[in-house]
Amino acid sequence: MGRAFQNRKESMAKTAAAKTKVYSKYGREIYVVAKQGGTDPNGNLALRGLIERAKKDQVPSHVIDKALDKASGVGGEDYSPARYEGFGPGSCMVIVDCLTDNPNRTFGEVRTCFNRAKSKLGTPGSVSHMFDHCAILAFPGDDEEAVLEALMEADVDVTDIENEEGRITVFAPHTEYAKAKQALLDAFGELEFEVDEIQFVPQTTTPLAGDDVALFEKLVDALNDCDDVQNVFHNAELPEA
Repeated sequence: MGRAFQNRKESMAKTAAAKTKVYSKYGREIYVVAKQGGTDPNGNLALRGLIERAKKDQVPSHVIDKALDKASGVGGEDYSPARYEGFGPGSCMVIVDCLTDNPNRTFGEVRTCFNRAKSKLGTPGSVSHMFDHCAILAFPGDDEEAVLEALMEADVDVTDIENEEGRITVFAPHTEYAKAKQALLDAFGELEFEVDEIQFVPQTTTPLAGDDVALFEKLVDALNDCDDVQNVFHNAELPEA
């Protein structure tokens, strides 16, 4: 219990330029998810969760609608997923998920971020084997047994369930995301999900101290500034402020 994971919800940026970047990342992800699974949120649970998360982060409706309109049309951008793995300051492990229309450009930008933070890109699989690729669904509640029973009845492969401070957190293999979410909605009606996403959850953490902390923050900030980067996952354990 007590598995360490990051709530990837974007904090609202203070400047117009930063807000635009956040909106662009959401718009791109909504476009790709809608292209893959359909533009109807009721039939595409991944899209539904993504739109709900975007609204919580105050992404304007016109940004969401534009991405859906583009996904329902013919042609448009041809984005594809790209994943990079590497070692950050203090030998912490980092996974960078991207959506790109130019893999060569994206690879170059990510590599530059690592180099400038005295870090090193690795080969595919070099660190991801030390993470669990999990669907994470967290919502208010305290009846862990009822949640487990509902998931088991729906034949969902549950990895773990936590019940802490009035919040239930369900961990399942990433391939079980839609099935797990639908089972919870069927059993308990509309739920207010505090976390509703797929993440790489580290199996172990690497404590950072001294200069490594500043270098790590430099690496993450640089990666998040890249337009093609959607998410950065890591196993770094930073000192409490």
